[in-house]
Amino acid sequence: MHQDFCGGWSSPGLCSEMDPYNGNLLREYLLKVNFTGLSGEEFHFLPNGDGPPRYRILNFKQIHPGKYEWITVGMFENRTLMMDMEKLQFHMNHTLYPDSLCSLPCQFNEAQMFSGKGVLCCWNCVPCGTYQYLPTRHECVDCPLGTLPSDDLLSCVPIPEEYLTYDSTIAIVAMTVASLGFVAAVYTIYIFVKFFDTPVVKASGKELSFVLLIGILLCYGMTFVIIAKPTNITCGAQKFGVGLCFSICYSALLTKTNRIARIFRAGKRTIKRPKFISPQSQLLICFGLVATQLLIGVVWLLLSPPAAGPYYPTRESNQLVCLSAVGLSYMIGFAYPIVLIVVCTVYAVLTRKIPEAFNESKHIGFTMYTTCIIWLAFVPIYFSTASNIEIRLATMCLSISLSATVSLICLFTPKLYIILLHPERNVRQSMVSSKLHYSLKQSTPNSSSLRVDSGTQSDGEIELHQRLKSCGSLSSGFSRSTSATQTCSNGTSISTQTLDSIGRGFDDFDVQL
Repeated sequence: MHQDFCGGWSSPGLCSEMDPYNGNLLREYLLKVNFTGLSGEEFHFLPNGDGPPRYRILNFKQIHPGKYEWITVGMFENRTLMMDMEKLQFHMNHTLYPDSLCSLPCQFNEAQMFSGKGVLCCWNCVPCGTYQYLPTRHECVDCPLGTLPSDDLLSCVPIPEEYLTYDSTIAIVAMTVASLGFVAAVYTIYIFVKFFDTPVVKASGKELSFVLLIGILLCYGMTFVIIAKPTNITCGAQKFGVGLCFSICYSALLTKTNRIARIFRAGKRTIKRPKFISPQSQLLICFGLVATQLLIGVVWLLLSPPAAGPYYPTRESNQLVCLSAVGLSYMIGFAYPIVLIVVCTVYAVLTRKIPEAFNESKHIGFTMYTTCIIWLAFVPIYFSTASNIEIRLATMCLSISLSATVSLICLFTPKLYIILLHPERNVRQSMVSSKLHYSLKQSTPNSSSLRVDSGTQSDGEIELHQRLKSCGSLSSGFSRSTSATQTCSNGTSISTQTLDSIGRGFDDFDVQL
């Protein structure tokens, strides 16, 4: 270039034609340069401006045991590969060439992580996690809750919703128990209505008995509400109903036990009839107790509106549940019934020594003891099944049904037994006789344990009561005697009709045999 424009070595330095010089023109002259280097090898530029490729191919191989060296096994020069195959030695195979690349292609579940910025031919293959997918070939991304990666890992697919259905085995068991109990409760109501005016029904405190039976029916019905597919409506019914049905049952039982306890406690202190033992008073007390639960339920619904939604106890689960069933929210509805159960159990213990003639307190006591056992078993199960709402709800259904069944069997079976199988015992004379036998047995000639309220009894009835007090005891006992008269131990004779008349005073207490 200098020769062409400046005359060569005869004119050293840049001439005006080369100042300033043209870079593109200089490049054209450089690409035409060729010469023999100090190594004796020819050098020239390639059309793209690179020097001629010339490589010595080395193989790191074992010369003898314990010694390794790099051995020249070939050359690449003038676009020609020359290899001495006899000198090649590979670790695993002596006949196959290793792959000539930086990185192998990644598997379908692996992301390509490049070795460095701008390096596109070398990468590391990083396996994606169990719950990750590949939106691109270079990034693993977590699938949202309620979804799992597709088989090709290109997207996430929703997990089918799970909830307690009517055709599941555990739901069928719970509904079967509830259905049988519901039928038994309806049949009991039918019998009580049919024999409404008989002594057994009257003496059982029929008003509270019907309240208790309604509560038992609601307990059985709650099973079908709990198993229903979660919606805002069914969730609201669950929140409001689980505590209400129990409150109705145990409010009635608490009212009964409180009444019995007050009657016998008052008998030791005063001759006056205790207050608030009439059927109307008992219903008001019972409804007042239930109203507390109603208030709790309404406030709970207002502060925490019912809602159904997804619940993910594990990464592979998608359960449709009432959100109140998650955690310990339902214990708000159970708190007040548990208090009623505890108080009712305390009253059952206090009235456990009431004589056999007034043994409904014993039936209530057995009911409460069994109920406590059921709830002591239910509470740990409820807390330990937080990861499986289906099991938790099914357990709740069975516990509610078992509690209702215990009340139905313990409190109403003895009455149905007399009404249906021994109607001869469902008469006033039989019940009055047992009550008077207890009273006379406990009386002494000077005692006042057999009392009447002078404000409600006639002078003749008061006189008959005084005669019984002076009688001391009946020499023939008072067991189902059908004779026209009864003889006292002092020889005094009292007609059975008279005793029946006196016995009407006991019926005011409606105490079950």
